[in-house]
Amino acid sequence: DPFDKPPCRGCSSYLTEPYVKCAECGPPPFLLCLQCFTRGFEYKKHQSDHTYEIMTSDFPVLDPNWTAQEEMSLLEAVMDCGFGNWQDVANQMCTKSKEECEKHYMKHFINNPLFASTLLNLKQAEEAQHHETAIPFHSADDPPRPTFDSLLSRDMAGYMPARADFEFDNYAEWDLRDIDFVEDDSDILHALKIAVVDIYHSRLKERQRRKKIIRDHGLINLRKFQILERRYPKEVQELYETMRRFARILGPVEHDKFIESHALEFELRREIKRLQEYRAAGITNFCSARTYDHLKKSRDEERLKRTMLSEVLQYIQDSSACQQWLSRQADINTPHLQSAPILQHFLSHSTGRRSAPPLNLTGLPGTEKLNEKEKELCQMVRLVPGAYLEYKAALVNECNKQGGLRLAQARALIKIDVNKTRKIYDFLIREGYITKA
Repeated sequence: DPFDKPPCRGCSSYLTEPYVKCAECGPPPFLLCLQCFTRGFEYKKHQSDHTYEIMTSDFPVLDPNWTAQEEMSLLEAVMDCGFGNWQDVANQMCTKSKEECEKHYMKHFINNPLFASTLLNLKQAEEAQHHETAIPFHSADDPPRPTFDSLLSRDMAGYMPARADFEFDNYAEWDLRDIDFVEDDSDILHALKIAVVDIYHSRLKERQRRKKIIRDHGLINLRKFQILERRYPKEVQELYETMRRFARILGPVEHDKFIESHALEFELRREIKRLQEYRAAGITNFCSARTYDHLKKSRDEERLKRTMLSEVLQYIQDSSACQQWLSRQADINTPHLQSAPILQHFLSHSTGRRSAPPLNLTGLPGTEKLNEKEKELCQMVRLVPGAYLEYKAALVNECNKQGGLRLAQARALIKIDVNKTRKIYDFLIREGYITKA
């Protein structure tokens, strides 16, 4: 299209092929029509003896009977008239018939294997580019919606999910509702009103500052934030709790980097201490270190058993003290309490009472819904499977609602013996059904 090209520099007319382009001037390109070129037109730095190029589309590309200009005209006509409207395409081109347009287009642009492979490679390259640069979509978590005056609502400082806002200093405007600036005000009254307005502005700034801190640090979903804190070791969690008050001074990224650096320091110190222990024991390779850790663990277990047995012997004369000691040890969830049968033997001989045998689950409804660990729990706690399933469902539902569950909340939901509730609660925590609040 001649209207898409810049005009001739000599006569400002629209350029039609063929025309001349100066090879030494530009950018922008210095273009001349054939009439101005034959006159030897010169302008500023352009001289008539400069090298030049003949710009024309009158040469074959895909077919000897089709010029490049006709190829471009065919593609433009197909784009304007639509694929298959060959009569309209031929009318727009004016140089080829309907049959020639259809035959040429189908041969060179549809059924051409070279074009097909080229287009396929371009499509694959485009998909690979989008795959590398595109950002995957992740749906956002639904904000928590605690009920009014619930424990979670109080922990979230009055967050209102419907407004996506916090109930903070909502009555700051009350001090301004009766203020009216009039010309008859004295200087003192006018200054007092200005002071009230300044106080209101400061309260607005404090409101926005608190909202920004809560939003930037991701404190809206408080339960999720607390779960992320528990991934650190206990020592780092204590530091996290202490340094939380300084989070408003640092940005969220800087604060996280600060905590992560201390967590890394803790891990390095612990690793250095472990290596120093290996060096003091004369260990020089990691294979020997694994053997040393295994033997150390076995020694600690034996030492713990001896300590437990000596503690039992101290209380063996007092049956009530022995019973309390057994109850306390039953609540501790450790794999080292293998001396429980010995303790029960001591207890039965000292008090004259025998412990209840495990519950037989054969034929009880709901037994088929339990796994092996749950069956073992029901046998030891002497709890029928149906009741256990109801207690488990209640605790899991409450944990999902609150984002975590404490032992006191579990005891409020399950009205049974507190020791049985504790064992059920610890079992569900250990198996991952619920999480601690």
